[in-house]
Amino acid sequence: MSGRYDVFAVAPAYEAYIGRWSRLVACEFVRWLAVPARRRWLDVGCGTGALTEVVVEAGEARSVVGVDASAGFVQHARARTFETAEVQFLQGDALALPVGSVDFDAVVSGLALNFVPEPARMVAEMVRAARPGGTIALYVWDMSGAVELIARFWEVATVADPSAAALAEPGRFRELCAPESLEALFTEAGLSDVVSQAIDVPTVFRDFDDYWTPFLGGQGPAPAFLASLPEARQDAIREGLRTRLAPNPDGSIRLNARAWAVRGTKPG
Repeated sequence: MSGRYDVFAVAPAYEAYIGRWSRLVACEFVRWLAVPARRRWLDVGCGTGALTEVVVEAGEARSVVGVDASAGFVQHARARTFETAEVQFLQGDALALPVGSVDFDAVVSGLALNFVPEPARMVAEMVRAARPGGTIALYVWDMSGAVELIARFWEVATVADPSAAALAEPGRFRELCAPESLEALFTEAGLSDVVSQAIDVPTVFRDFDDYWTPFLGGQGPAPAFLASLPEARQDAIREGLRTRLAPNPDGSIRLNARAWAVRGTKPG
């Protein structure tokens, strides 16, 4: 499912683009899981550590191991300070997790599934790492167009450059990032009590620059595609978005984003 525009290496740029909104989803996600306090967690595709941070604070974890393929993201995550839990970040492949089997009470992932080449294999690895009776869960953005900050970009980009249509996330990931597909993936992995849940969060931008500037960071499909274009075409997309995104009287721009979460239990 991954492609050459799925660039994830520079943590600060990713934080400005998506990380800040992922944290909002993570808070609702961890609350929904209701895993008892003082449990051992594994965060697969941990990125910059946003979900791990929430697991420690809201989930009251005893320990967390985060795994991500990006050396830059792991380095950024390791700079975080955790006082109430033992936290370790490892560089590794979600399809061959560098952890033991049946080690964790909860195995989770945020915004990573659709960027691995074999989603079913990633879920199988998550199941392997969980103890019997453990919780396996993840969330992804709803790519049917419900993540407005991304959907609006691609709507304008495909007008400015028709080649964008083949690269747009709503087209590439719509089928996988849907509740029916996620539930089927978990059921086929042998999990029980599989259920999905929509998580909606507001994405409020201070002004148009607060919306636009993160797209210049090159992290993720839309920013990486933008960086590949000549300056004139980038300018056309920027001005098209400026026209399309109606600001509030104070200049802020309020959009919405939906994520789909799914969870299941590893049979005993």
